[in-house]
Amino acid sequence: MSHVPASPGDSPFHSERSLRDEAPQYVLPLVVRIERSAPPARTDALETAARAVLVLLGDERATGDGEWAGAVRDWEDARIRKVVRRARGAEWRRAEALPGITVTGKSAEVRVFPPVPLDGWPKDLAKLQVSGTELDDPETPVEADRGQPVLWLNPELEMSAGKTMAQAGHGAQLAWWALSDEARTAWREAGFPLAVRTADPAEWRRLTGSGLPVVRDAGFTEIAPGSCTVVADHPALR
Repeated sequence: MSHVPASPGDSPFHSERSLRDEAPQYVLPLVVRIERSAPPARTDALETAARAVLVLLGDERATGDGEWAGAVRDWEDARIRKVVRRARGAEWRRAEALPGITVTGKSAEVRVFPPVPLDGWPKDLAKLQVSGTELDDPETPVEADRGQPVLWLNPELEMSAGKTMAQAGHGAQLAWWALSDEARTAWREAGFPLAVRTADPAEWRRLTGSGLPVVRDAGFTEIAPGSCTVVADHPALR
């Protein structure tokens, strides 16, 4: 089983300094495929990134005595950092050659890799661009099915697509940690259905006080430390 914070104060997503900051720092690399001629839709990219995090967490290589389990444990014992980079053409093919898992949405492809030391990225990933990843939705996303997990985004924050993909991944991870083993298995066997939507401002205030898992960003990039970015609304947690 993955590491679960012992208490809310132990959360790797809080901005306050803690023992987690003294541990060696790792990062979970995610690479989104963005071809010039066919970029993915923004919402599909967000949802695919969130599912990619869940697929890795539920993979047998990431648990127990699996080949990635040690790196995952070290990552979860420190700050939970995720960095999304973008690739196309030969860059994407080189990324696909590295150990990892590619998750495909309707229009998006995201490859997730086992955690690496903060300053120890594989060279074929380190050279990929990280900042300024912007995507659009060609059509307004349909209303979320409340019978499925929904990752609600803070309507008052503006974040790049890459940053938002990382935040959606954080929300999915908090939901995964909060679920029972039975609920985790059911979610995995269903293929990790989920939606990512921006909350209505009035609904956001209710969500953040509902007791559902909330991502509070550490403030390393783009937004202020302690900002609430995502509420993980899984039916099993209501």
